[in-house]
Amino acid sequence: MRCPYCGHEDTQVKDSRPSEDGSSIRRRRFCPACGNRFTTFERIQLKELTVLKSDGRRVAFDRDKLVKSITIACRKRPVDEERIERIVNGIQRRLEMEAETEIPSRRIGEMVMEALKGVDEVAYVRFASVYQNFTEAKDFGAFLSGLEKP
Repeated sequence: MRCPYCGHEDTQVKDSRPSEDGSSIRRRRFCPACGNRFTTFERIQLKELTVLKSDGRRVAFDRDKLVKSITIACRKRPVDEERIERIVNGIQRRLEMEAETEIPSRRIGEMVMEALKGVDEVAYVRFASVYQNFTEAKDFGAFLSGLEKP
């Protein structure tokens, strides 16, 4: 593993631990050239996924983009990083278990909304406002009134 600080090719693993849900391994690494430490994560990837965007483009599934969008929705909410990681792991695992390797972006958005609804309603509404492209305050009102119905 190359050092992100100095680019040295040979770093050393100092500590390895499985994540709580067992879906990844966290490794603490040390660079003998510059002395810096950093963390890497090793995850299982069952198959290559392609996201089919609404404009017809096809792009490689980007796990980090999913983490970032959920993290933004959960900003300043009582949702810790570990919970976000479990949400993303669950979504990625479900996508990889599906027969199709091309996944519509709409499907991913629905899965995120489903997960966030059970975790934090504010994060759910924040994500929905971007995902469903709310343009006016009345869009929020219509969405929220649908939330209040049993």
